[in-house]
Amino acid sequence: MEQFKFEYLEYVRPDFDRLGQIVDGYTDRLKKAASYEEAKAVFLEQDETSKKLTTVCTIASVRHTLDTTDEFYEKEDEYINEQIPVVMPKLLAFSEALSESSFRPEFEKEYGKQLFVSLDLQKKTFCEANIPLMQKEAKLTDEYQKIMATAEIPFEGETLNLYGIQKHFEDADREKRRAAVRAYSDFYHANETRLEEIWDELIQVRNEMGRNLGYDNYVPVGYMNQGRTDYGYKEVAAFREQVRREIVPLCEKLYEAQAKRLGVDEIYFYDEKRVFADGNAVPAGDDDFMIEQARELYHELSPETAEFIDFMIDHHLMDLKNKPGKASTGYMTALDEYKAPYVFSCFNQTIFDAQVLTHELGHAFAGYQAMRHQPISNYYSESTDIAEIHSMSMEQFAYPYAEKFFKDQADKYRFAHLQEAITFVPFGVAVDEFQHICYEQPQLTPKERTLEWKKLEEKYMPWRKYDADDFFDRGGLWYHKLHIYLYPFYYINYTLTTMGAMEFKKKDREDHKKAWEDYLKLCNCGGSISYLETLKLANLSVPFEEGSVAKAISIAKEDLMEEMKKF
Repeated sequence: MEQFKFEYLEYVRPDFDRLGQIVDGYTDRLKKAASYEEAKAVFLEQDETSKKLTTVCTIASVRHTLDTTDEFYEKEDEYINEQIPVVMPKLLAFSEALSESSFRPEFEKEYGKQLFVSLDLQKKTFCEANIPLMQKEAKLTDEYQKIMATAEIPFEGETLNLYGIQKHFEDADREKRRAAVRAYSDFYHANETRLEEIWDELIQVRNEMGRNLGYDNYVPVGYMNQGRTDYGYKEVAAFREQVRREIVPLCEKLYEAQAKRLGVDEIYFYDEKRVFADGNAVPAGDDDFMIEQARELYHELSPETAEFIDFMIDHHLMDLKNKPGKASTGYMTALDEYKAPYVFSCFNQTIFDAQVLTHELGHAFAGYQAMRHQPISNYYSESTDIAEIHSMSMEQFAYPYAEKFFKDQADKYRFAHLQEAITFVPFGVAVDEFQHICYEQPQLTPKERTLEWKKLEEKYMPWRKYDADDFFDRGGLWYHKLHIYLYPFYYINYTLTTMGAMEFKKKDREDHKKAWEDYLKLCNCGGSISYLETLKLANLSVPFEEGSVAKAISIAKEDLMEEMKKF
């Protein structure tokens, strides 16, 4: 077990019929338990079974995304997605027996009340009528992902995928940048009809799920699926308004300064990634060089991160190089049985690669720590609104080590990265509001939805101009954001957690030792407490409270305004 390598892990198709029988047995034994120790033993047995199941399912999923043309793992992933909803009633029956157990007070005393909060959410978001809908949803999302993964974009004699073409968004030649964005846009435009249909079907399917659970639409279910228990739509809407008021004007100033640096009258979309006239920071070496520099960074940052990065590299738990057929995505997932995170991405030889090695590995470090500090797999991962604080904060903790990746271009990297962290937030809240509009107004036609996106760009990104790119100009950019299709209502997490990351930036500058202690608390607690309780534990502010956004970005704003003078 200790010597495992990911590529050699055995995959055996899960026997869901047998699993159902085993879970039924656990449920029966739990109900008949005569003592807490007996009930706890059944609970821990079920947890081990759950870890084995999720691990084998993850192996299939990862191998499917590593090569979306591999028919074996495509079929296995499809089989698993079809069977999980079928076995869900038996898993929920066990959860219900646990919730109703006479030993619940003892479970709460040992494991905390969050165990039952999460079980209650599972119950609220599932009904048997939704099984065929969940299966249909999985097929639709897989089709979207496959369209993205198999993209072949002809550009200057090469055939590039969606990650490969984006490297040219930073080219020194403005016309080449324009042509690259046009080629990117043309891909989505060429697939517009089917992408419209998939999105329309997903809205109908998910809203039907919501109605089957007693709601007007999918929105409440989407919030619960994200593990949100102590805030809702009003708080998120208040946060979006703070972003519009506090961050949008700062972004306009940043892009005005960028236009001056580039020597252009105004910034177009194809200019946004070209932060400096003489070129953006680029990695100082190839993919293997970057991974080795990441190992050095994490060895220098702390004993905890040193142990973690060695584990990741030694067990081959990262696949980061861009290859044909790889899914056009990036993620961290986990092999619970091995207490092992796994990181997937597609390097493209830009500053994005350093972000992968800090952002996705920030997720992985948090998972690694939680798996070693939490007693049950329920707590190995946290709610998604906390998870992105781990990743985005790690990006900030890595700033002093930027020279490793970029050498004499490190200052350029830090400025461009910080600018992107801030200018991303308006886009992020627009994605969230767009999803609310689509699910709450399902009668909109596909073209009307795209027009709604255009209106949101005008509201949150008033600087954005596409220079006669008809498809993006009428609102087509939203199609490229896979989270809209695959992970409903996830995207606001990136913006909420940007506030936490900016706070950690401020704390780190004031007292690195204290900041790192708070960060470890954040990682170690996993999902054992609620969102607001986790923020309190890590000494972080609540982003919905009035004035919190201005406070959180204060240091970043000062840094950016100061650095703009230099550049």
